[in-house]
Amino acid sequence: MQINISDLLSTSGKSSSYEFTVEAEMFDIDGGYPYLEKKPVHLTLINENGEKISYAGQIDVTLEIPCSRCLTPVPVRMNFEFGDELFLKPQEDEERLYIGDVSFVDGGELDADRLVFDEILMRLPMKVLCRSDCKGLCPVCGHNLNEGDCGCDRSSPDPRMSVIKDIFKGI
Repeated sequence: MQINISDLLSTSGKSSSYEFTVEAEMFDIDGGYPYLEKKPVHLTLINENGEKISYAGQIDVTLEIPCSRCLTPVPVRMNFEFGDELFLKPQEDEERLYIGDVSFVDGGELDADRLVFDEILMRLPMKVLCRSDCKGLCPVCGHNLNEGDCGCDRSSPDPRMSVIKDIFKGI
């Protein structure tokens, strides 16, 4: 969703609030994670004295992300508040974001879906597990070991460890 913010950019002290739903059906990273639930996103923009735009909002979505060990789909709810400041003129301090340097603002248009994507991306969990004691997949046949043993012989040692194994034979 594109939001026209040119009036906000040109009027010092002006604030605007928006409510929208993410248009995408998939969170497009690593092949895509489907959205299971998308609640309306609340976003407030404020032009502070013509120097910077402050934004704040709240996102509540549920993504279906595969378990890091067994690939079983896991619903992951992400409900968080976000916010930052975008300066209208470049600043000497490099840690401050200049409005021309962010991916979700182009001229007088704010790409709300891109803003939401960036905020979710920063908060994606590093590892998602279907349960804390997930056993993963069999490295031989690919069977989900949470569903039971597959009967494969998984005792074959790593060939890179054979040198160390030979050292311990002599002791």
